[in-house]
Amino acid sequence: MALIKELDTGTPIRLAATTVTLTIDGQEVTVPIGTSVMAAAATMGTQIPKLCATDMLEPFGSCRLCLIEVEGRRGTPASCTTIAEDGMVVRTQTPKLAKLRRGVMELYISDHPLTCLTCSANGDCELQTQAGAVGLRDVRYGYEGENHLDAPTDASNPYFAFESSKCIVCNRCVRACEEVQGTFALTIQGRGFGSKVSPGGTDFFSSECVSCGACVQACPTATLNEKSVIEMGVPEHSAVTTCAYCGVGCSFKAEMQGDKVVRMVPYKDGKANEGHSCVKGRFAYGYATHKDRITKPMIRETITDPWREVTWAEAIDRAASEFRRIQASYGRDAIGGITSSRCTNEETYLVQKLIRAGFGNNNVDTCARVCHSPTGYGLKVTLGTSAGTQDFRSVAQADVILVIGANPTDGHPVFGSRMKKRLREGARLIVADPRRIDLVKSPHVRADYHLQLKPGANVALINAIAHVVVTEGLVDENYVRTRCDLNDFETWARFIAEVRNSPEAVEEITGVPAADVRAAARLYATGGNAAIYYGLGVTEHSQGSTMVMGMANLAMATGNIGREGVGVNPLRGQNNVQGSCDMGSFPHELPGYRHVSDDATREMFEGLWGVKLQSEPGLRIPNMLDEAVQGRFKGIYIQGEDPAQSDPDTQHVTAGLRAMECVVVQDIFLNETAKYAHVFLPGSSFLEKDGTFTNAERRISRVRKVMSPMAGYADWEVTQLLSNALGYPMSYRHPSEIMDEIAALTPTFSGVSFAKLDQVGSIQWPCNEAAPNGTPMMHVDRFVRGLGKFMITEFVPTEERTGAKFPLILTTGRILSQYNVGAQTRRTENSRWHEEDVLEIHPFDAELRGIADGDLVALESRSGDIAIKARISERMQPGVVYTTFHHAKTGANVITTDYSDWATNCPEYKVTAVQVRRTNRPSDWQAKFYDEEFSLKRIGGYLDAAE
Repeated sequence: MALIKELDTGTPIRLAATTVTLTIDGQEVTVPIGTSVMAAAATMGTQIPKLCATDMLEPFGSCRLCLIEVEGRRGTPASCTTIAEDGMVVRTQTPKLAKLRRGVMELYISDHPLTCLTCSANGDCELQTQAGAVGLRDVRYGYEGENHLDAPTDASNPYFAFESSKCIVCNRCVRACEEVQGTFALTIQGRGFGSKVSPGGTDFFSSECVSCGACVQACPTATLNEKSVIEMGVPEHSAVTTCAYCGVGCSFKAEMQGDKVVRMVPYKDGKANEGHSCVKGRFAYGYATHKDRITKPMIRETITDPWREVTWAEAIDRAASEFRRIQASYGRDAIGGITSSRCTNEETYLVQKLIRAGFGNNNVDTCARVCHSPTGYGLKVTLGTSAGTQDFRSVAQADVILVIGANPTDGHPVFGSRMKKRLREGARLIVADPRRIDLVKSPHVRADYHLQLKPGANVALINAIAHVVVTEGLVDENYVRTRCDLNDFETWARFIAEVRNSPEAVEEITGVPAADVRAAARLYATGGNAAIYYGLGVTEHSQGSTMVMGMANLAMATGNIGREGVGVNPLRGQNNVQGSCDMGSFPHELPGYRHVSDDATREMFEGLWGVKLQSEPGLRIPNMLDEAVQGRFKGIYIQGEDPAQSDPDTQHVTAGLRAMECVVVQDIFLNETAKYAHVFLPGSSFLEKDGTFTNAERRISRVRKVMSPMAGYADWEVTQLLSNALGYPMSYRHPSEIMDEIAALTPTFSGVSFAKLDQVGSIQWPCNEAAPNGTPMMHVDRFVRGLGKFMITEFVPTEERTGAKFPLILTTGRILSQYNVGAQTRRTENSRWHEEDVLEIHPFDAELRGIADGDLVALESRSGDIAIKARISERMQPGVVYTTFHHAKTGANVITTDYSDWATNCPEYKVTAVQVRRTNRPSDWQAKFYDEEFSLKRIGGYLDAAE
C-alpha cells in the first residue's frame, strides 16, 4: 500500500460550458473558460512550480515561483493568476524562467532553517519539493543578516503546532481560514520583512480558531503541522474512509504507519466535504484507541455485581439463552432491540433483521426516534420520501437561506462553512432560533432577519410566514397548479389565510414582531432560489411532524423544491441517522420505508430470509421502556446507543432498564446504559470495519477498515454470532454481501454495491435502473408521491407550560467541540474547549436570581433537578435558558420531560419549564451518580475514566 496522492491543480478548475484551447509547451489542451494557465497545465500532467497556490484556494500570485512566458506578451506573468485564453501559446520551461525561479527560491531558503533531515515534514514538504524542482543547489545568501530563525513556536493548540521560524508568509493558511472555513481567525500582522502570520494577536488556543485543520492542510512547509506527525513521523500508506461524527459524512484519508493512524486528512474527492473538515473529524479520532476501550466480553448476574470477563462464546451463549428464556416465560414480544446510528448500514440492517427474523417480532427502533423521526413522517406525507431534497453543493445556488432550529457552524460545521461562503457571496439569510447563534452575526456574515421565537412556537411561526405568502399573492401559482394536489392546496390556503394565522395574531405566541415576520416571508418568497435548512430545533417538539409538514407546505407554495439552490433540507445529527432509517430500524417499516403490513413487501423479505414475519408494528423505544416498567418487556439488545444518557426523562429510562431481566449492550466503552446491562459485547470503531454510511444528503459512502478490530470482531460479526446462537442462521463473509442483500430487497438501493462505490466514490439514493448514477436532487419533475400534498398545520401549544414554580424555558443543543453524548469526543483533547456543560442564562434572569457568572446553580423541572455552572450570556432571550448534554455527569436529560411529538414520539427536548436558583451542592441524582462511580471503583468494576 502507498499514500494516496491527489492532484493539486494549483487553482480551481472552473465549471463552465464554454471551453478554450491553448498550447502549453507544444501540446494543445482544452479547459473550461476562466481556468488559469497553471490549472490547465496540471490537467495535461505539467506541474508548474508553486508555493502560494493550491486548488482549494483562489489564485493569489505572491510567491513568484510559477512564472511563465506567453508568446506575444512581455514579461513573465504568474501562471496562477493568468487566465487561459483561446489560441494562447505558453512556455513553462525556459532558461530564463529557470534562472528566475532559482533566484526566488534562493531568497526563501536564505531565511529558512536548513534542518530538513530532522524536520517533521521531511519528505512531505512543498518547499523541499519545489527547491528540487527548480534545481536549487547552492544558496548565495548567508545567515549573517537579520532573519526569523529564532521565531517562537506556538504549541498551544492540542492538535497542531505553529513553528513560525519555518513560515514563508505565503498566506495560504490565512486564505484557507477565510475562503474555506470562513472564520477569519488568522491574519498577516506587520509589513515587509516584519510580516508574520498571527492568530489575532494571541496564541492559537485562545484565538477564534476553530481547529478545522484547513490552515494545517494548506501550509506548504512544517510551519503548521500535526503534533501526531511531529511525534510519529510521516505516514507511509493510506485508505479513504468516512467520518463517524455528524451527518455531513466527510471523506478522509486515514494516513497510517502500519496499523496506527498518524493523521486524518480530508479527501478532496469527497463529495460531501470536498477537502474540508472540522475539529472532530480531522483530529478527534483518538478515542478509537483510548485506554477506556473495552475489548473483552463481560457478563454478570445482576447489575449490582462486578463485571466478569468471559470468552466470546460464553457471552454470546449467555445473551442468546437469556433471550430464549425470557420469550419462553413472557412471550415472543417481551424482547426487542435498538439499532445504532453510529454503526454502518450493513450492521444496522443485520440488527433489524435479527430482531424481525430471529426474535420473531418488530420491536426494533433507533435513535432517530429521538431526533429526526418527524422528518421521516412529515416529508413522506407531503413529498413522498423520508429524506432531504438536495445535495450540499446545492447551497451554492441559493439566493435566500432560511435556517430553522439548526446551528450549522456548531452541529454541522463543514456544511456551515459552505453556507457561510455562499452568504459572503451575497445570499440573504433568515435565522429562526430562540438563541442568537453565530450565524446571526459573525465575521463577514450577518442574518437579514433573526426571528428569535419562543421555544415551542415553531408551527405558529411557519404558519404566519405562509399566511403572508398566501394573502399577499406571493404563491407560485403555476408551480402549484402543475406539481401539487389543487384540492389539498385550496383547503390549506383557506386555512392558512385565516386571521388567526397572521403574524399579528401570533405575535404574542411567537414573541417575534409581526413586521419582521412579514419582511422575512416576503424575502423568502421573492428573493430568488430559497432553501430551508433545519435541525433538531424543529423536530424535537410535540409538534415536530407538524412543523416539518409546515416547511414543506411553504416550499411547495413558493415553488422552492426540485431545482438547484432550493429545497427542504434536514441536517441530520449523527453520522448514519439517515442510513439507520433507510435500513428499516423503525418498528413499522422494513428497509426502504415500506410498511410491515404490506403483504407483497413482507413476502419478498420472507422469501429471502426464510421465515414468517409479523405484519403488526412493534414497540417504539418509549413503549419498550413503558412496558418494562409495567413488567411486560424483559430483554433488550442495544447496539451502539446510550439511551440512559441521550433519551429524555432519565429517571424513567433507567427505571425501565433496571426492570429488565437481560440488557445486552454492544459498544466500545462502558456507557451509562451499561450500568444496567447484564451482558457487555465489545464494539468496534469506524476504523476497524468495512461498510457504508449514508449522510444527510442521502449520500452512501464507503467505510474502510484500516486496523483490525481490537476486540476481535466487527459489529456485524457480533450480531451474526448472536443470531446463529439464537437459532436463526446468518453466514455473511463480508459486509459487501450484506449490501448485495440490501440492494436485492430495497428498490432505492438496487443499483448500489461496494464495487460501484469503489469505482465512483459515493452515490446518493435512489440509485436503481431509473437512476443508475444516483439522485443528487429529488422531486425534479414530479414529487415521489406524485402530486405534492399540502397538509393542515394547526398550531397546538405544548402541554409543558411555565408557571410561578417553573417560570423559565430550558432548551438544549450541541457545541462544536463535543458530539452527542460525548462518549467519543470526551476521550480526546476536544474537552479542552468544553470541559463541562454549562447553563446559558440572560443577564436579566441572572440578576433577578442573584446569579453571577460561574456560579453553581440548581436547574429544576417537574422531572428532576441537577446542579450546573451558570454562564451569563446575551445569546439567550429573557425567560429562556440553554445547555448542552455532552457530559454524563451533568445529567441534562434528568430535567427533560416525557412529552413527545404526536406522530412519532420524538421527545420534546427543546421545551422544558424550569426554575434556576443558586446552590452549593450537586443534586440528589448527581450525588447518586458519583456514588455509583465510586462503588464501581471499589468493587473492581470498570469505569468511564473521562468522568
